[in-house]
Amino acid sequence: MLNKNKIPPCPVETTLSLIGDKWKVLIIRDLLTGTKRFGELRKSLTGISQKVLTQHLRAMEESGLVNREVFAQVPPRVDYSLTEAGHSLKPILNAIWQWGEEYKKKQEQSI
Repeated sequence: MLNKNKIPPCPVETTLSLIGDKWKVLIIRDLLTGTKRFGELRKSLTGISQKVLTQHLRAMEESGLVNREVFAQVPPRVDYSLTEAGHSLKPILNAIWQWGEEYKKKQEQSI
């Protein structure tokens, strides 16, 4: 989670500090449909490097948005899922989706 001393006073800034990155929003989008393995996430996020995906997943786990579950088997298996806090972002992503749909329609109409 965010350090209490580092939480911005503005709620919008707080939210953006947690999900204000393109990749984080897309990771949440993919995990809203259920638990995914690292490879599944990487395939669905065209253009993301392994390093960047790892960094974002770690940050999101630390902030309490993503749960990481490691299974002791060979080869190692790691599953990622949203926490309750992560799932609570669904209305925000739905609003972003709706806005994007409306924007695309307006752009197509102006062509």
